[in-house]
Amino acid sequence: MKERWDEVKHIQVPLSLKEFRTDLHIHSCLSPCGDLLMSPRKIVEKAKEEKLDIISITDHNSAENVLATIKAGTEKQIAVIPGIEITSEEEVHIIGLFEGIEDLLEIQKLVYEKLLPGENNEGLFGEQIIANENDEVEGFNKRLLIGATSLSAQRIVELIHSFRGLAIASHIDREGFSIIGQLGIIPENLPLDALEISPQLNLKEAKKKFNQYCRYPFVSFSDAHFLEDIAKVYTIFLLGKPTLEEIKRALREEAGRKILE
Repeated sequence: MKERWDEVKHIQVPLSLKEFRTDLHIHSCLSPCGDLLMSPRKIVEKAKEEKLDIISITDHNSAENVLATIKAGTEKQIAVIPGIEITSEEEVHIIGLFEGIEDLLEIQKLVYEKLLPGENNEGLFGEQIIANENDEVEGFNKRLLIGATSLSAQRIVELIHSFRGLAIASHIDREGFSIIGQLGIIPENLPLDALEISPQLNLKEAKKKFNQYCRYPFVSFSDAHFLEDIAKVYTIFLLGKPTLEEIKRALREEAGRKILE
């Protein structure tokens, strides 16, 4: 193990870097397209079974199952990073990851204000279940979470960054709801922190196919909507501890932190 130095209360202590298996794009039963079995506790149990160390629940335009997953994750020693997948007015999916639940809930409030009007059609899109850490149903979200917001992709990235979050373009290799599929390109002035590749394409192939975007780090997550898809693909980070700040440093390749291939 390489040793690095982190500052704790102005005292330098050695910090060993370790490998963390990470899946930061998972949908719970709150997402209308998520399977009803994708409850907070079952997601955490499956993540533990697949030997994941860090996960994130990134439901469509909502974060109401994140706190329950964090609580379930604490019991199983799975780190849960607060997250959301926001749909822009151009119908581009962008993942936002945050250090704390408070920042995420502020983003959720803004997303709800900009979500296009309408009520979820459960018969057409599926139920949007809010559950607690014991997998008990707490309620149903009636908003049209499958829809878009009136926020541009540029504005979404700006908002995520204003709350010290990470902005990742979802599944750029797919036609539907990806930034390349919807816009044709990734705009030069869009300050994304990383590009996600879906399970359909491995990272080596993706870097060849999208070599014009090599200025961005590439990551690969499952975008799981069913339990069996969790950890179908994942990214291994070399980190000091399982936090968003460490992942930020890995994306920037700082102090030995990095993505392992």
